[in-house]
Amino acid sequence: MSTWDDWQYYLGEWVGEGTGEPGQGVGGFRFDFDLQGQILMRRNFAEYPASEEKPAYRHDDLMIIYPEPEGQFRATYWDNEGHIIHYKAEFSNDENTLTFIGDIQPSAPRFRFTYQKMGNNTLSIKFEIAPPGKPEDFAPYIEATAHRKTQV
Repeated sequence: MSTWDDWQYYLGEWVGEGTGEPGQGVGGFRFDFDLQGQILMRRNFAEYPASEEKPAYRHDDLMIIYPEPEGQFRATYWDNEGHIIHYKAEFSNDENTLTFIGDIQPSAPRFRFTYQKMGNNTLSIKFEIAPPGKPEDFAPYIEATAHRKTQV
């Protein structure tokens, strides 16, 4: 069972860079409490330069994390591409890994988003997608590293 205390490490602003299916990108995100500490909001952006296949573009998303009555955490994610993803949030036993695992939906892909603490003020980030009908067959889509810019 997690508490809001488990989330303290992630609070503040982070800058990152990564690579994957969308290409090489740079971006950032921040975690902040809202509604007098009742929810945690993550705002994220990534910018990708133009390539031979596509023009430059920017991805923006918002995730709201909230506690469930039994002490678990859930999250809902929205982005500027029209995606809405419902996640269950879990910490590893050693609290060094935070995983958001998408709900299984028939005939839809499943998503997994993982933050791994990599030392003082550094995170490894992986976003994976499992194809429809194979909810455990995750493949990496984006891998990135982020460094803390400011702490709350």
